[in-house]
Amino acid sequence: QVQLVESGGGLVQAGGSLRLSCAASGRTFRNYAMGWFRQAPGKERDFVAAINWDGDTYYADSGKGRFTISRDNAKTTVYLQMVSLKPEDTALYYCTASTNYYGRNRDAYNYWGQGTQVTVSS
Repeated sequence: QVQLVESGGGLVQAGGSLRLSCAASGRTFRNYAMGWFRQAPGKERDFVAAINWDGDTYYADSGKGRFTISRDNAKTTVYLQMVSLKPEDTALYYCTASTNYYGRNRDAYNYWGQGTQVTVSS
């Protein structure tokens, strides 16, 4: 099975930037769609962004224009570049992968990482 490990989270001030990384195991990485979700205390795990096998991207309205998802198949790594961060972006960010799905439905993804914390102060 695929193992996912997130990194790059931290504490930043509002308006700052942060790049999250998700390292994935497996030689079939290029065949997977990848995504990012986030969960704040007391809230549900919400979709953030996804990228499919061909590099097509899809974003939630919350991050559109501020977040950029990308992938490096040679390094089997997916990234989430976040700029103009807001306090409401504070959450635990999860990386996820799917063998056959590309979208915002959390139940359709096959594998999940442990998450990396992003905290944005005012």
